[in-house]
Amino acid sequence: MSFPLVSIVIPSYKPGHFEQCVKSAIGQSYPHLEILVSDNCPTEAIKEICAKYPQVIYQRNPHMNDKNVMSAFYSGKGHFIKPLYDDDILHPFCVERMVASMSMDPAIQLVFSASQVIDADNLRIETRRPYTVSGSLPGLQVQRSMALGMRNFIGEFTSIMFRRDKLWDIGWKDLFCMGGHDFTFGLADVIAYCNLVKDGAAFYVDEELTYFRRDQRLMSNSNPASNPNFGNCFSDYIDLLVVTHKEGMITDDELRGMEEQVVAVTARLTGVFTQMAPAQARFQDYARTLKSN
Repeated sequence: MSFPLVSIVIPSYKPGHFEQCVKSAIGQSYPHLEILVSDNCPTEAIKEICAKYPQVIYQRNPHMNDKNVMSAFYSGKGHFIKPLYDDDILHPFCVERMVASMSMDPAIQLVFSASQVIDADNLRIETRRPYTVSGSLPGLQVQRSMALGMRNFIGEFTSIMFRRDKLWDIGWKDLFCMGGHDFTFGLADVIAYCNLVKDGAAFYVDEELTYFRRDQRLMSNSNPASNPNFGNCFSDYIDLLVVTHKEGMITDDELRGMEEQVVAVTARLTGVFTQMAPAQARFQDYARTLKSN
């Protein structure tokens, strides 16, 4: 039996939980892996941990944040790319289950699963199960649900696997962009998912296969205290509505129907995040052009 190569790619910066992360990659039941670490840690801590495990391909990367992520993604040589962030953990059957799902249908460009949020001590604090059964979703449905629901039901990059060929078709410059808008500093993951499943499908596995760590002591993009762009994670949903309408994925009436929610969200968050009011203004300017037509 032939097993396609899977690249587990780990963009790394924080050493605190890194060894647990790497061990979860090494401990996969799937037999044909490359484990690639792209290290941007300011110390030698991650390099020293990697040196203990000959299974790990280590590369030093001087670039930070999104550039380190992209470098890791595009360095993978596998047929499938499995992202894993440096403090998250994979279930031992994660890759095996995801490859099985990807192999069912060539139209499936991305697989995601149920997940668990864990704390600094690996204690389970939140189960995330967007659906109650496994199944496929057309790419159009994925983007519509993300935009109109103003939510990321797939999760972080650790929650997914995707096809390398599709990644290269999209290209480095366009993975986090859509409709002329750059979402790199906010909903980069959501936009990447929409681009990856465009003209294809996603598949949801109703098994808890990944563990996302929430540790507010760490420097992380998911920690508002350490991420000056955190407000973009909210304002980008407003811009996503406009982009999705421009691409013909939601109707005029659906866009207008979101105006009340946009106003409410902006009113609630504008005192916290400076990005909200400009995003609302862009939305309302665009909505007015529809009314005048």
